[in-house]
Parts: sequence; structure tokens; C-alpha cells
Amino acid sequence: MGKYEQIINWIFAKNYHHGDVVVAFNRDELVQASDARGFARIKNLGDIPYAFRFRRELPESIQSTAPEGAEWIIVGMGIGEYAFRLASPGKIEPSPHYFPIDLPDATPEIVRHYAPGTDEQALLTRARYNRLVDIFTGLTCYSIQNHLRTTVQGIGQVEVDEIYVGINKRGTHFVLPCQAKSPGDKFGIVQVMQDIALCNERYPMAICRPIALQFMGSDRVAIIELAVREENDVLMLNMVDEKHYRLISRKDISNTELTVLKERESKTAYGN
Repeated sequence: MGKYEQIINWIFAKNYHHGDVVVAFNRDELVQASDARGFARIKNLGDIPYAFRFRRELPESIQSTAPEGAEWIIVGMGIGEYAFRLASPGKIEPSPHYFPIDLPDATPEIVRHYAPGTDEQALLTRARYNRLVDIFTGLTCYSIQNHLRTTVQGIGQVEVDEIYVGINKRGTHFVLPCQAKSPGDKFGIVQVMQDIALCNERYPMAICRPIALQFMGSDRVAIIELAVREENDVLMLNMVDEKHYRLISRKDISNTELTVLKERESKTAYGN
């Protein structure tokens, strides 16, 4: 068990009592745990809970105490304040079985030349050029912030990959925090909760709709709308909607395919 795992395990064991659904701890206990385990003082103590919120899995010794169907996560409760919370599930990933919707790729060739990969930056760039958030939500959307790092009351420091604002045909305003993941990663409930809290604090007059994006291949993008609810003090991560899009050359979209789509849309919209 690594240093971080030993420290977080010591803190959980110190504070947890059977039946607990919330286990609070603070920055001072990170120091106590480090001393108790005989480790040299860690300069960036905040990286320990941060690592388990976003990068690492909590030790099995902690997860084994969770009820069936639930898992422990760590959430921020303020500056230097944290808590273990039960979530069901703590992470989610796109379905590999969705049939993709073909879209003509509007990414400029020079952009594809210099940003050819499937990392988070390339994903956000291609989503922006192809207006994927607009298409997925049915809203007219505008990107207003990239890679925001700030603090939120009651949580502490938060980071958001990108924020869009949107408007519908009735004039209702929306705010859409986006998290982008590279292939194989999962979307975590902690990030969604932070996104919602940030938007509620900064944009109280807009409806918050958290969005998750992930490359499923070099030209295929999965988009999911997520929501969080609480039931009996257990946090629930819910998938509201999911669509997959394939960005391809216009010449690869046949007239036959467009005719099928036209007929299908006509039947749906007009009942013909």
C-alpha cells in the first residue's frame, strides 16, 4: 500500500463508525496521519484527498465497508475540510453499444493537423468547432470559460474543463459545465457535484445541465448529460441522456442515408 493509501486509510479508520454514511475529516488530520505512519512531512497535503477524488481509487480496506451497490468517495466541504460520502455509483462511463450519428466534420484541416490526438484538449476543440453541445442539447450555446480554477463556498477549490451558456427558443437561459475525458476514463460524481455547485453560485438565474464528453475513437465522440440526486444520504449519479456522434467527411455521407433521415424526421415531426 502506497504512502497516500496508508494516510487516507488511517484517517478513515480513525473517524468511521459502523453505519456512517458521512465521515468528515480535515487537513490537520492529514498531518496526524503522516506523523502516525512515520512519513516525512508532505509539502502539498491537499494533493492526498485530491488524488482520491479524481485520480486514484480508494483502498479496498475502505471500500469494503460500503453497503452493497455503493462506494465511498471524497468530497470537499470547505477550505481544508473534506468528507467521505457514499455514492451509487461513484463513476460512470459511456455505453459502447450506441450507434453513432454521422456529422460532417467542421474542424479546420490546420487544427486537425496540429491537434490530431484524442486527449481532452483535442476533444474540447473539436466539440467547439462542430457545435456538438448545441446539437446534443438542442440549445444555442456559447463557450465562455475554459479550464476554470476557482473556489466554491462549502466545497473549496474546483476546476471545470469548459463552461457553455445556452438559450432555447423560449428565451430560457442555461449553463452547461463540461468535463472531458480521454478514452478509457470514467466520469466521476465528485466532478459533477462541483460543476453544479459552481454554476448555482455563479449563474443562479440559469438552469444547470452538466455535460460529459469522451472520445470513443479518433472521430467518434460520446456525450452524456448527468445529474446528481440524494437518497437516504447516499449520492446518486444519474445519466439523463446519451448520444454518440461520428465526425466524418461530407463525401462519406450518402444521399441514400440523408433520404432515410429525412423520411424518419418527417414521420416523427409531422406524423406522415
